[in-house]
Amino acid sequence: MACAVYVSNEAGGEVVVLRLEQGRLEVEQRVEIGGVVMPLALSPDGRFLYAARRSDPLAVLSFAVEPGRGRLRLIGIAPLPESMPYIACDRSGRFLLAASYGGNQVSVSAIAPEGVAEAAQQVLPTPPKAHAIRADRANRFVWASSLGGDCLLRWRFDAAGGALDAGSQQVLAMRPGSGPRHFVWDASGRHLYVLGELDGSLAVHDCSDDGLAERQVVSTLPPGFDAKPWAADLHLAPDGRHLVASERRSGTLALFAVDPADGSLAPRGSFDTEANPRGFAFDPTGRWLIAAGQDSGALRLFAFEGETLESRQTLALGGGPNWVETLALD
Repeated sequence: MACAVYVSNEAGGEVVVLRLEQGRLEVEQRVEIGGVVMPLALSPDGRFLYAARRSDPLAVLSFAVEPGRGRLRLIGIAPLPESMPYIACDRSGRFLLAASYGGNQVSVSAIAPEGVAEAAQQVLPTPPKAHAIRADRANRFVWASSLGGDCLLRWRFDAAGGALDAGSQQVLAMRPGSGPRHFVWDASGRHLYVLGELDGSLAVHDCSDDGLAERQVVSTLPPGFDAKPWAADLHLAPDGRHLVASERRSGTLALFAVDPADGSLAPRGSFDTEANPRGFAFDPTGRWLIAAGQDSGALRLFAFEGETLESRQTLALGGGPNWVETLALD
């Protein structure tokens, strides 16, 4: 299966489109953004890609994705209320969610039927350093992390009008000093994994309408690591049975097996990757993992086989690659 890989280059001010086929990455297109670009988000149907520009003028750029090839065509630009380190579509693809670390806020923007994200229609304040925002699998709630507040926030979501119910906000305390950053649900949606940027922890929570109950805490740090942790990204493999987290100071990826019954994690190893692996992603088949080294300026392609990650290719991109999205082309 051929796959498109989208990588944002912070210093290069571009989104790089690559093709992954037969275990090799090749550059297909470079798209100028006109400033510092970081978070990317694909629409649920894979027809559109959104990129957040974090330098002035702050904006979200909307791109149409060419079927079968994955190349990008700019179709719209709209202002963002703050510099956003994380963006995501809701489950319907009709709204774009964004979280601002420096602005201590989250926002919701409508996405027009032709795929263009519009200016924010709602902005809500958060505790310090909002870092990630995602809709749950049922599109009933929207969650956000607050790194400075050591908490997660949850709102009821009006999926018809695209509004967070401010009066329903819940503040769910995380481990003190952990600095919650990114989070993902398991395949069932009953367990939530929260990555602690500041202590390298990975917490497993039972998730229900009532809130969260901590089940387990594991470390993403490699053996013998004695520096200050700086965890970054977190993704569930497409098979639903494995979870990977990246740690920037050690330049490693931590692999865990997921218990399908209770969501608990079992460590399966720590693997060296590029310097400062700020972002990574599995391809849609789960056969490959692509990690971006923000400090090395390169991508590392891993084969994922038998609960191990095997390095297969290093590709220099330049410009501080930091975010990765993938899309099946066949």
